[in-house]
Amino acid sequence: MRVHRAWWVAFVTLLALVSAAAFRSSTGVLFIPIETEFGWDRRTTSAAVSINLVLHGLTAPFAAAIMERWGVRRTVAVALAIVGISSGLTTVMTQPWHLWLLWGVFIGVGTGAMALVLGAIVANRWFDTHRGFETDIFSAANATGQLSFLPLIAVLADRPG
Repeated sequence: MRVHRAWWVAFVTLLALVSAAAFRSSTGVLFIPIETEFGWDRRTTSAAVSINLVLHGLTAPFAAAIMERWGVRRTVAVALAIVGISSGLTTVMTQPWHLWLLWGVFIGVGTGAMALVLGAIVANRWFDTHRGFETDIFSAANATGQLSFLPLIAVLADRPG
């Protein structure tokens, strides 16, 4: 039995949506360790999250237009690269503006480009009879990413540091 290519596209889209949601939501768990490590106050870390949320929200509506112009594959690849590089660079940050730029700006834009609009575009392009099902699965990916990785991130932040 051969699996239709559309289901593989849906699976990869699901992984991208889960990953984006996990990155966006992990700051709540990482607030105290970041503040403790760098001696920053809550205003500093909250500013990064605020920037992230604003840019995520501003990027998401335009992500569909970007996907139509550049293509879904290229847009998602660039967004994942932005999120991956930015999160990797947070391991060498030393100043609050590094957090604001990396987590606030770049990760906000990267995850915004992979917002629920990605799932809607993939469902509309690849599915006719199962479009509603796929849209529901992609919506659930957002909540799954937020909920499933937070305990792991909390353990990693608490134990090894």
